[in-house]
Amino acid sequence: MLTIPPLETFGPRICVFGPSNAGKSTLTVALAAKTGARPVHLDQYRFLPDTDWQERPDDEFAQLHDEAIAGESWIIDGGYSSLLPGRLQRATGLLLLGDNRWSNLRRYFYRTLLQRNRAGNLAGNKDSIKWEMLRWIMVGGPQSLARYEAKLPAIGLPFHYARSMHEVNRLYETWGLPRP
Repeated sequence: MLTIPPLETFGPRICVFGPSNAGKSTLTVALAAKTGARPVHLDQYRFLPDTDWQERPDDEFAQLHDEAIAGESWIIDGGYSSLLPGRLQRATGLLLLGDNRWSNLRRYFYRTLLQRNRAGNLAGNKDSIKWEMLRWIMVGGPQSLARYEAKLPAIGLPFHYARSMHEVNRLYETWGLPRP
């Protein structure tokens, strides 16, 4: 049986990692509601609001990221490896979410085509199916997950890996997190 550490183990600044459509943003909102920490969705900083995922300039993105991690408590979701070192220096706990690429792909279609009000969505809610995203889910996401699985535990911070949506749901139950 999966042992889940107490939520308090992870401290006031938690990074949530995982492939696209693994439930990071939804978990971030639930953790923030439970702990009173600020939820931070890095996609909302990387991409401009009221666009169909148009990137913000790198320097603006880095500034928004650095301002967010300067806070005393936050739950932050997303990878963005170029900014990861600073985030890991401030983090007090790490969560990794994983699921199979087919489930992630199904959730991508659902959220893009049917789910208008979801955690982590861009303001203006302009979204469409993109070939680049399909490729990322099928190829890049699993590769990224493997890198996180190898790297994150070695950092030395409290760490937990939920390997499936079933295990993510166990986090909600064990920690008494509100459901969206």
